Amino acid sequence: MANLHTLAFEIGTEEIPAFDLHSATGQLEKLVPAALDAVRIPHGDVSIYTTPRRLIAIVADVADTTEALEEVFRGPSAKIAFDEAGNPTKAAIGFARGKGVDVADLVRREENGTDYVFATRTVAASDVAELLPSVLRGVIEDISWPKSCRWGATREYFSRPVRWLVAMLDERVIPVEFAGLTAGNLTYGHRFLAPGPHEVKTASDLLSVVEAAHVVTSEAAREAAIRAGVALAERATGARAELPAKTLLEVVNLCEQPTVLVGTFDEEFLRVPEEIIVDAMLMHQRYFPLYNEAGKLTNNFIVVSNGNPECAATITQGNERVVRARLSDAKFFYEEDLKRPLEAYVDRLDEVVFQESLGTMKAKTERTERVVKKLAEAAELPADEAADAVRAAHLAKADLVTNAVVEFTSVQGIMGSYYALASNEHARVAQAIADHYRPRFAGDELPATTVGRLVATADKLDTICGLFAVGQGPTGSSDPFALRRSAIGIVNMLQAGLPVSLVQAVDASLATYQDAGVQFDVAAVREQVLAFFTTRTTVMLRDGGASQDTIDAVLACDVVEPVELARRVSALEAARANEPETFANLATAFARANNLRDSKLGVDVDESMLCEVEQALSCAVAQAEDRARRALAENDYACALTELAALRKPIDEFFEQIMVMDENVAVRENRLRLLNRFVAVFANVADFGKMAKGSK
Repeated sequence: MANLHTLAFEIGTEEIPAFDLHSATGQLEKLVPAALDAVRIPHGDVSIYTTPRRLIAIVADVADTTEALEEVFRGPSAKIAFDEAGNPTKAAIGFARGKGVDVADLVRREENGTDYVFATRTVAASDVAELLPSVLRGVIEDISWPKSCRWGATREYFSRPVRWLVAMLDERVIPVEFAGLTAGNLTYGHRFLAPGPHEVKTASDLLSVVEAAHVVTSEAAREAAIRAGVALAERATGARAELPAKTLLEVVNLCEQPTVLVGTFDEEFLRVPEEIIVDAMLMHQRYFPLYNEAGKLTNNFIVVSNGNPECAATITQGNERVVRARLSDAKFFYEEDLKRPLEAYVDRLDEVVFQESLGTMKAKTERTERVVKKLAEAAELPADEAADAVRAAHLAKADLVTNAVVEFTSVQGIMGSYYALASNEHARVAQAIADHYRPRFAGDELPATTVGRLVATADKLDTICGLFAVGQGPTGSSDPFALRRSAIGIVNMLQAGLPVSLVQAVDASLATYQDAGVQFDVAAVREQVLAFFTTRTTVMLRDGGASQDTIDAVLACDVVEPVELARRVSALEAARANEPETFANLATAFARANNLRDSKLGVDVDESMLCEVEQALSCAVAQAEDRARRALAENDYACALTELAALRKPIDEFFEQIMVMDENVAVRENRLRLLNRFVAVFANVADFGKMAKGSK
């Protein structure tokens, strides 16, 4: 058995951005084994380790040589490859050339009764150490970065300047070249605690040498260290830390040796709304807030340091000074904003552009107010709630021009609610202002009140309709204005019981743009927007487990309202699951009737021409039609489906005993009209023909 070796490869860099580093870690887990496999280098497990200043791959059980390869290729048939005289044709010559063999080396062999020509190509084993320089350089070049840079006089690109390379196959150095560097056996440690260089004697030592130089080499280990430090801090303070996943991931990839410290700020800053304090700490400084048992923000916070643990006191004091400065700004902005009522900021929204072709945020506010008023009327809200909804729409964007939100943008809406309460607005208005951006992402809470949901729906719909009107709707995977997310939010609010019609809401929103003089094809944009919502609803239903053919069956009945679409799909799925045989037969029967029907003949059946079996079907159809219509009027789709299912027996008997395509034209056409009536009963419920196609 050939000797097996350990391969160690390290790319040393300046600090890589945290999220880019996380992405590169995942890429390397695929890139490294793929690069080795591409040149047939036998190897064992590949382990990836990354820190802000390095990317490391450790490959176990690397062989001395690649695997020899014998490849056999089938070419054209012999009668095409050779002429009648046995000479090779252009087809044979081209095949041989393409496979890198001499035409004389082609052999004939029978396969499935036909003679073909075959080419055999042998690739000899190669020395792995000689292949590795180009393979590993390729790995460097294949990493995809959101942004790359060049440095010095180099032509190569990377996320950040590459400062050293280590590449070793056991004790042997592999001379990988990149950006003017040649790999060696010298690595570097923590920038402050053990910079190095540090010698690596053999590939299997690389990790231990780096870790001895105060570097925690894996993302998982750094996160575990941070969580352990946070747990100690929680016990020491009696408080609970909030560790948002995104911020934690960023902090994990900002340090090579994390140390958890606890800082403090003046209690006077707690008079500032806690959301702005948390924004200042989490978003701007990557500190983690601490909460007491009652869930209230405390004046303690957690810092994750990459510095010398022996200097913890100094590091903590430095971070406390930073927090004090940020919170002083926040306190000043908040107090300045409170000197004017929230209403006073509304007119200044004319200074903020919503979209180049759609005007300012003030114009958006006025449109949203109009739509909210119409939706409140349609929902038959009590007068006081309707007034609060319109008022909330009027004030919802006002905080965008306040000092606090200009500086701390993530608290928009939230600060508006504080300013509304300080301006003696109704609590329901303030709550709606805070909630109108919700849901902001998948799984986010919906606005707490109907007033808030009306404002959120109108605001999101204004954005969707406006951008579609000016041709800025999503295309492919591109959705720069997050319209898909907004549409999903609206659908979720409708499904949660918001008592409005999407179609009416879209019409109301488009009307505001018409009245504002925006030029667009109203009918075309209306169709695009409604189709956009149908697509979003369909995706949501499919993600929820609904079958595509069930969804298609309901959509075939021109159902547009998301709530109605969801209810019908749910009822149809449930009925299909509970009575699979009945529904399969019904779908097949519907498909047979649908295939035979002739819509040009209409549905006026001459009852005098019907035999007993035909009369039974006619009566059953009339009864089902009436009952299904009443069930649909009451939104009882399960009942409507039950009525349709009752048609199975009479339609089966009809097809078993009746020859539809009778020689007598009058009889034949009367029977086709009966089938037209049968199919028409389904028109407002579901197209079972769609389900028949998906049935097994």
